[in-house]
Amino acid sequence: MLIRAKTIVCAVRGHGEHGAIVRGLTAGHGLLAGYVRGGRSRRLRPVLSAGNIVQAEFRARTEDQLAALTVELITSRAALQEEPLAAMALDWTTALAAATLAEGHPYPRIYAALDGVLAAIAAASVARDWAIGLVRYEALVLAELGFGSDDPTEGSLIESLKDNGARLSADLFVGRRVDVMAARERLIDRLARAIG
Repeated sequence: MLIRAKTIVCAVRGHGEHGAIVRGLTAGHGLLAGYVRGGRSRRLRPVLSAGNIVQAEFRARTEDQLAALTVELITSRAALQEEPLAAMALDWTTALAAATLAEGHPYPRIYAALDGVLAAIAAASVARDWAIGLVRYEALVLAELGFGSDDPTEGSLIESLKDNGARLSADLFVGRRVDVMAARERLIDRLARAIG
């Protein structure tokens, strides 16, 4: 297997002394996992930050084997980590993809939506400007995975986020670890205070 694709880094977990297992979302191949040799090094750690876009090469002998992964940075979103609310949104949006999407199944609409909401978070000066993108992204993930329409509910921004949260908990995270949803709840609480 050899896949070369522009990839959004969604999750990174240390493996061994120096390596990292990275899960990234591609437009044509969906969520893919790969082992990055030296992924915890000073040089690669900033490249493998959630939300960054990298040119990735996944290489494995068989489809079932964890791929060896090499990456080259295309777009850094490291500056978002300096702003607490933006960092929380970046972490949530990428964690949602990593926790819910099946590996190897293409989700081009989710890829485009995630790329768009991350770009909006990076470009916006206030949370209100990107929060509607977050609502639409969550609704799209639910719809693409077979849980309703990708049209957000009518109502205030916070009401729409709460409705999405109830649907996510009931449909995608039922019986799963809830730490991802706990991070989302902290984001929504902080977002509600910021939007007022």
